[in-house]
Amino acid sequence: MSGGSRRLEIVAVSPYNSSSPGTIAGQGGTAMNDELTRSRRRVLIVDDHALVRAGFKRILDATDDLEAAGEAGTAAEAHTLIAAGRYDVVMLDISLPDANVLETVAALRRRHPELPILIVSMHPEDQYAVNLLRAGASGFFAKAGEAEDLLAALRLVAAGRRYVSPSLAEALALEATGVAQEPLHRQLSNREFQVFIGLAAGKTVTDLADAMCLSVKTVSTYRTRVLEKMDLARNADLTAYALRHDLLS
Repeated sequence: MSGGSRRLEIVAVSPYNSSSPGTIAGQGGTAMNDELTRSRRRVLIVDDHALVRAGFKRILDATDDLEAAGEAGTAAEAHTLIAAGRYDVVMLDISLPDANVLETVAALRRRHPELPILIVSMHPEDQYAVNLLRAGASGFFAKAGEAEDLLAALRLVAAGRRYVSPSLAEALALEATGVAQEPLHRQLSNREFQVFIGLAAGKTVTDLADAMCLSVKTVSTYRTRVLEKMDLARNADLTAYALRHDLLS
């Protein structure tokens, strides 16, 4: 958020040592480096753009308490890596080529309930963050943010806490007090939101039924609920709404 006077500071308490590497008296430098390596939080970077992954890796590896321990370009690769290795945090891009982000978060939460997930996205956080937090994500970070804030968010979720940016917290507070109106899509359940985004992107009910492993009848019921809750009449209205609120990639 711009404007220093309104910015809330994020306080992240980490049990890991983030001081500069050195040598403890009575120990060799190699032993100290091994200890530091063991104490660093292992982060899995999941993003379909190699250059973005490289940028995140450079940021993480410049710290003493975080390391880029793995990279994945798809949700399927992420599931495989997580099943085979040990990670303390997952940085998950919101737009992957092989899976819906809500499905990915829900699947990770079922299989690895204690694994923190930080969503990173180019989309405005006030559009997607609430639905993803409901699905089980530990936090949502906009890619337009600063590197220092990203590191603070990772440390916070790694410590078992939730990350919400000051700007999103302010927006939610305004909605809760009635000062600002909650967007219509926030009233949708996670399944309804998933159907809404799919229909808005031009997918058919049959497409969504296959992707979500549901019956066509069930998806049609979700579609009806979405249209009723959002007071819209047809799929074209869903597309127009999604474009207006920057919900489509």
